[in-house]
Amino acid sequence: MNLELFTPVEALAAELLPHALEPSDDGAHDLAHLQRVWHNVRTLHTEEGGDLEVLLAAVLLHDCVAVEKNSPLRAQASRLAAEKASSVLADLNWPEEKITAVAHAIEAHSFSANITPLTLEAKIVQDADRLDSLGMLGVARTFYIAGRMGSALYDPQDPEAKQRDYDDKRFCLDHFQTKLLHLADGFQTDAGRRLAQVRHQRLKGFMEQFKEEIGIA
Repeated sequence: MNLELFTPVEALAAELLPHALEPSDDGAHDLAHLQRVWHNVRTLHTEEGGDLEVLLAAVLLHDCVAVEKNSPLRAQASRLAAEKASSVLADLNWPEEKITAVAHAIEAHSFSANITPLTLEAKIVQDADRLDSLGMLGVARTFYIAGRMGSALYDPQDPEAKQRDYDDKRFCLDHFQTKLLHLADGFQTDAGRRLAQVRHQRLKGFMEQFKEEIGIA
């Protein structure tokens, strides 16, 4: 494990990484995802500030309970992760106020949980995690997850859902309209908003090129 990827809090990373991920074959929520989110956090922290220990703990433990995208428990995943993270940090003798801060950041990071982040650290973690759902990484993760869930690339009869409701469980392209193209509007920090707009434009550019290649642009 290259702990330098979690600089400047490598010692804390070494403590928390054994608790970070449950056994899973989900390549969209793996160690690489945690590394990318931490990179985003460091980028935002440079401008926004915040407690690095709280930020790292929230990043490393925000997916510590594995719940599949198609599970009925999906909306509860962040709460379950926050509860597990609180237990882990209590065992490491963290002060109660820091445990509470980490738990809130974990609960509020989730799009499906729809919890407003109230602290700077929670805002940064939410922004950092959502940046990984935008841009080319967002495209890659969306099609990867669709493949795992057995979704089609798009509806060949009505790719743009002009005569039907969007159904992103059946058609990957629909997910851009139901979630991805709305993400950039909900960023919490100034730095996050700027980065989100850059990745949002990349996402839109991909969609236009995709539509052109399937003959509907």
